[in-house]
Amino acid sequence: MRKKSFYPMMALQNIVKNRRFFVPYLLTITGTSAAFYIMCALCTDPGARELEGYQYVQSMMMIGMMVATLFTAGILFYTNGFLMKQRKKELGLYNILGMGKAHIGLILCFESLIVGLGGLLSGLFLGLLFHRLVTLLLYRMLRFAVPFGVTASLPAFCLTAAVFALMVFATLLVNLFRVQVSNPMELLRGGNVGEREPKTRWLLTAMGVVTLGAGYYIAITVEDPALALALYFIAVILVIIGTFCLFTAVSIFVLKALRKNKRFYYQTRHFIGISGMLYRMKRNAVGLANICILSTMVMVMVSGTLSLYLGTGEIIEAQMAADVNIEVRCDPLDPEQGALTSDLIIAESIKAIEAQGFSVSGSRGISYVYAVAESKADGFLFSHPDRGERRTLYILTAADYAVLTGNPAPALGRGEAALCGGGTDLETVVLHGSGSAIPLRIAARLESVPLFRKTVDKYVPLCFVVSDEEALMDIYALQRATYAKPYNLRWLGLIDLSENAGDAEASLIEDAFWGPEGLLAPDAPRDFSGYESLSVSLKAQAERDGYAIAGGFLFLGIVLGVIFLMATVLIIYYKQISEGYEDRERFEIMQKVGLTKAEVKASIRSQVLMVFFLPIAVAAVHILFDFNMVVKLLQLFSLRNVPLTAICTLDTVLVFFIVYGIVYLLTARTYYKIVS
Repeated sequence: MRKKSFYPMMALQNIVKNRRFFVPYLLTITGTSAAFYIMCALCTDPGARELEGYQYVQSMMMIGMMVATLFTAGILFYTNGFLMKQRKKELGLYNILGMGKAHIGLILCFESLIVGLGGLLSGLFLGLLFHRLVTLLLYRMLRFAVPFGVTASLPAFCLTAAVFALMVFATLLVNLFRVQVSNPMELLRGGNVGEREPKTRWLLTAMGVVTLGAGYYIAITVEDPALALALYFIAVILVIIGTFCLFTAVSIFVLKALRKNKRFYYQTRHFIGISGMLYRMKRNAVGLANICILSTMVMVMVSGTLSLYLGTGEIIEAQMAADVNIEVRCDPLDPEQGALTSDLIIAESIKAIEAQGFSVSGSRGISYVYAVAESKADGFLFSHPDRGERRTLYILTAADYAVLTGNPAPALGRGEAALCGGGTDLETVVLHGSGSAIPLRIAARLESVPLFRKTVDKYVPLCFVVSDEEALMDIYALQRATYAKPYNLRWLGLIDLSENAGDAEASLIEDAFWGPEGLLAPDAPRDFSGYESLSVSLKAQAERDGYAIAGGFLFLGIVLGVIFLMATVLIIYYKQISEGYEDRERFEIMQKVGLTKAEVKASIRSQVLMVFFLPIAVAAVHILFDFNMVVKLLQLFSLRNVPLTAICTLDTVLVFFIVYGIVYLLTARTYYKIVS
């Protein structure tokens, strides 16, 4: 019995003895498993499936679970590698004293079992405890009705246990392999092996400058949102490579330059820190680069998702000109469609809406031409959408511009147009078609029309305002003669309600159009099938889906941001602890030869400040250069409020800096306790 309990007790004693190393590892498993369980429970919640728009949240939670799994595995392997490195002497001593590698492996098995099981059970308990609170907060963010009760999810429980058990088992296999191939004498000497002074590697420095410069150049010069999406990951990879290269090479160059500065270097608090950092920079570089990259990821993710969430209302207002939006694609030159007038559609729609108990405060309608055209030197060519460099064109009359925006109609003559929101510097834009062309002199430049900027893709949209209906029909006739399909004149009916429509009201309005007796039902008394398409979109529905998507993104950004922040704190903590134990003997010797405790503390402060704040300073530079690309990516969601994005970014950076400063104070105190 005693023999059977020997190895578990020894494993437990090792954990207690090395608690400074094991506790962060345990907390990492606890925190990440709790976050994983919550995301999994939200993804598999059977009650939420009935909520409109929740499918977006489920998709995002699945993405979050996959990202969290991969990242958590990386964190655990990093932490485990650090633990094994710090315990080289201990394991080597066991081997020299007669304990076989199989017995050492058995101890490691029990250690993994105790720490892994303890962390997993603690994480599941916290996940169960905070699941309801997180669900309530998420439902508030998504503007869903708050559920009365939240129950534990058995599938989430089982999946979390299986995923984390597999990761802990994988780290155990790595440890067993290390023990099996290790030499006892090498283990004993592992902690005493010093490092030579690293050389300045100019090739690596040049590579870092080039890759980082290329990433920055892409970020600040990209203008097209779709191109920004395609190039974003390329820019990220270039910046990551550049960050690692610069921390590895440039940091050595900077430290050597500081050492050559006699006035700076020959101060007690400086020469100790610089000399120590210089000889350890090969190892420090990777850790500092990781801290920098993780910090950047946290700030970009949280600021971007926060901007999207806070700007959702603005996005909806830009995309929805009224509470009910009816769009018809028609061909006014087709005699069969002449009988289906816009007045009839609006009248029938109002009748159907009022039948559901709603009152209508106003209605209006506009017509516009939608076209995809090929860019030319003097204008645009109506052609097949798959040819050339394409632009999306919207053309409407001055009267409809006034109806849509509430602004005065611009005074335009025949052959003149007003350009809304820019997009071209041409004084005269020529619209080319099949055998003919229509020149339009740009007589005025107006504010952009929100409704016609929602299409943000590689067809960078332009909006033209022409003089009257006759000018609009001339352009449509040119386009109709060019395109294979003529249905590109679009009529938009806008209906305003007297009251705001919530989720319940939105479903009633939907019934007015798509219900059994709705306007667009197959057996409806009025047949609108003569049009190529007739679609109805509701502002309440758009708000519901918009906040579901934006809230899901924000929640995912916060959860992943917390996980990334946890990894950042963990790397910083282990880095400080490992260097503290390495520096303890060095500072003891220096105190014996006359260095005071005050000088020791000043030297420690100088070293920690240089190491600690260099990554966050570089991360701030990354954020500055990345801002333009984030703005362009948010335009894919029709968010163009740059001041809002700037404020969210600034607030996120400030909050992160405060948290980072708190971590600095805690880890610096731990480092000082070790070395003093």
